[in-house]
Amino acid sequence: MSTDYKFQGWLGHDPSAADGNMKWEAYEPKKWEESDIDIKITHCGICGSDLHTLRSGWKPTIYPCCVGHEIVGHAVRVGSKAEGNIKTGDRVGVGAQSSSCLQPDCEQCTTSTENHCQIAMVNTYDDKYPDGSKSYGGYADYWRGPSHFVFKIPDQIASEDAAPMLCGGVTLYSPLKRNGCGPGKKVGIIGLGGLGHFGVLYAKALGAEKVVAISRKEEKREDALK
Repeated sequence: MSTDYKFQGWLGHDPSAADGNMKWEAYEPKKWEESDIDIKITHCGICGSDLHTLRSGWKPTIYPCCVGHEIVGHAVRVGSKAEGNIKTGDRVGVGAQSSSCLQPDCEQCTTSTENHCQIAMVNTYDDKYPDGSKSYGGYADYWRGPSHFVFKIPDQIASEDAAPMLCGGVTLYSPLKRNGCGPGKKVGIIGLGGLGHFGVLYAKALGAEKVVAISRKEEKREDALK
């Protein structure tokens, strides 16, 4: 089944892409499966991982590459085997991971730690699915991937606020939640940059008795107290 939309995005072709040398081009998404969802992208956050990947800073990047893994938009195509009770038109999001093996004998995938899957963990961009097709990120018009990694966005959260929560946000929320942040707990957040801000917000929202922001710069004090 063909679609009436094209997959186009900002593609980097070499490390100079990290300096803004990207081209708006069409690309071929992963082959459609009935467990997939297509998203028309409205928002995508900016993560430090994007720059590292564009310049091949961690490993050789699979060029051409479309980065962006804090994706929010609306579902425009939903497979018959899609998970999450997602319907066409729903506002949804995707974070830094877009696939794993999801097999019943995988210790990680059966204990909600799919990000540690040793068999078929796939990053949302600059990676390959088991069938060999490439993963492309959110600096684009559309995104396609497995529904297991697509989440509905609550009506109370604006899309521009939800997008950075899908990578930076969960990076702080996950350890706070796993370690029992809440009433009676004292929490220290080291650094008050993009991640640190989320840490302070979440620790307070989870009801920590005391939240301490630790920074090298006095100028961050006022921001931390907001």
